[in-house]
Amino acid sequence: MKTVAFHTLGCKLNFSETSSLKREFEGHNFLVTGFSDKADVYVINTCSVTQDANSDCRKYVRQALRRNPDAFVAVTGCYAQLEPGEIAAIEGVDVVIGARDKFKLFELAGQFEKKDKTIVHHSDVNEAVDFHHAFSSSDRTRAFLKIQDGCDYKCTFCTIPLARGKSRSPMIAEILDNARQVLDEGYREIVLTGVNAGDFGRYNGENFLELLMALDRIDGLERIRISSIEPNLLHDDLIRFAADSRTIQPHFHIPLQSGSDTMLALMKRRYRTGLYRKRVELIRQCMPDAAIGVDVITGHPGETDTLFGETIDFIQSLDVSYLHVFTYSERPNTPALDISPVIPVPVRKKRTHILRRISLKKRFDFDNRHTGQKRPVLFESEPKNGMIAGWTDNYIRVFSPFHPLLVNAIENVKLDTYDTETGGYLTRLPEYSLKEPAGSVHG
Repeated sequence: MKTVAFHTLGCKLNFSETSSLKREFEGHNFLVTGFSDKADVYVINTCSVTQDANSDCRKYVRQALRRNPDAFVAVTGCYAQLEPGEIAAIEGVDVVIGARDKFKLFELAGQFEKKDKTIVHHSDVNEAVDFHHAFSSSDRTRAFLKIQDGCDYKCTFCTIPLARGKSRSPMIAEILDNARQVLDEGYREIVLTGVNAGDFGRYNGENFLELLMALDRIDGLERIRISSIEPNLLHDDLIRFAADSRTIQPHFHIPLQSGSDTMLALMKRRYRTGLYRKRVELIRQCMPDAAIGVDVITGHPGETDTLFGETIDFIQSLDVSYLHVFTYSERPNTPALDISPVIPVPVRKKRTHILRRISLKKRFDFDNRHTGQKRPVLFESEPKNGMIAGWTDNYIRVFSPFHPLLVNAIENVKLDTYDTETGGYLTRLPEYSLKEPAGSVHG
């Protein structure tokens, strides 16, 4: 039996697609092994978001060939679509596959035999019009279910439309079939993911709210999270439905990118801070305990000290729970390259540090205002240092001494002792509460 190993760079969407590739290899009688093991075939699924894409790809190709110099090395993903020539120039790469053909490895790679010359399968990204279903299976409790691909937005800093093509999604009925398959494999929680998930159904006569309503009716589906949704697509009726939903968790991740209207216009974002504030305020009105995460970019061209100050002031004024802060990096063929002034890298990093400190404070304040509450926790990971970890419905980290019945179980946990070192609550559940089979909710 031949062996295959995978390494995934980038977003949860990439991870879900890698999982689908794994299942395809297993269907062809390959044994999937770890990337640190010796394998016959190595597949590297790349990302294009940061300027480290080339060095990251090169590093993992070298790691693969150190483990097996005769291995067949395939590189796919966003970076493979954007810079196929750069990847083909990396010694040891056998095949480079762009966006349209990433799920055709068995058709394009032949017998997975080492090549004398790199083969490149690349086409115009606008030819990537098919939707390929995918969901991740990296742990026993949470699945990332792909519902949408591509993006029609033209944000100045982003390469995703160049790497993945136009927005597209399947019909709701197909997503429901995939969700049921996920449940059949034992998952307790589904995370809906896509490049621009809220754009679901735009060209199908359906919409994201209709998808959520249909998923909410599936028997046995206990928890749904939305990985990320643009503020202009997070409509009021969607927020109100989530508040009343049986399954949708009180947790939103809403990209902001800048708290300055001047910068949002420069970035070609499709909303302004006033709309963003209304979304946050409605969530707080409907779901006071909801976690709200925020994406922010620092150092985008044109971001003066004054405009960055506007971002700080805006974020400080919002009742949000945490930030994901990204330092701007130049990406080829993006409009941001033509915007000035260019912000020096040390200034970008300093701004990132400032916002990450604000994020730590907001995370601490959000977590601690729930002290004394009882909340349902899905314990999802194998033990580490004798502890098992999980997340509450509103995305607060909880740790407990490991017990085998906790794996993939939902427990109602009182949030008593907050540990600043781990950034979560410590709990010890009584033995008597763990006697029911995993799969039920205990109190």
